[in-house]
Amino acid sequence: MAMNQQKAAEKLVVALDTADRQQGEWLVEQLYGLVAWFKVGLEAFTALGPDFVGWLVERGAKVFLDLKLHDIPNTVEKAARSCAQLGVSMLNVHAAGGAEMMRAALAGAQGGTPAGHTPPLVLAVTVLTSLDDLAWHQLGWRGSVAEAVIRWAELARSTGLAGVVCSPQELSRLRGAFPRPFLLLTPGIRPAGSQVGDQRRWATPQQAVQDGADLLVVGRPITQAPDPRAAAQQVLDAMAGAL
Repeated sequence: MAMNQQKAAEKLVVALDTADRQQGEWLVEQLYGLVAWFKVGLEAFTALGPDFVGWLVERGAKVFLDLKLHDIPNTVEKAARSCAQLGVSMLNVHAAGGAEMMRAALAGAQGGTPAGHTPPLVLAVTVLTSLDDLAWHQLGWRGSVAEAVIRWAELARSTGLAGVVCSPQELSRLRGAFPRPFLLLTPGIRPAGSQVGDQRRWATPQQAVQDGADLLVVGRPITQAPDPRAAAQQVLDAMAGAL
């Protein structure tokens, strides 16, 4: 079980979705040594800036910079370069931006990596976990969300990206079509009995691990718990039991 606990700790990504620097640092201190990955998304990055990312990197954390870059290829390449210069371990772009944009992101990430460092992993976001088939069709897209996820995952793989961000509902199908080392990172993780919130395509930690997830993003069930470390440990126990 100890080995499974260690494996689980390498798979858990805690989302630091806060605009309060003191709160963010407190959460990291509470979870330090228990989890390896922390996610900095739009809320934290726009409020706290690159300095907060640098602080995390200096602490030895693996940082997933979740900015979901989506723009013309030239702009995305420069943005990815700036992300890599911060020393992050992973960043993402929207697959909907197309193959040229994804290749530009990869080039920027590799070009911006400091000497002697490993370039950050670049993942493609498929379809946001807040969207279901109804919302998808309201946007004018044809077919199902699941079909789009498969198409965009293939596009991401063909451009050389390390993997994709997908909902738990597409995990098993993607894992069958895209064996490791192609990475599957999934948000929308909710421990049994917790509030689902704005997630429409979600799963428990156990189910996500069983279906082939490589990395699981968990935010509010941990960061808004009275005891974040205890909440994280419960998630890790659930994950370890499924490994």
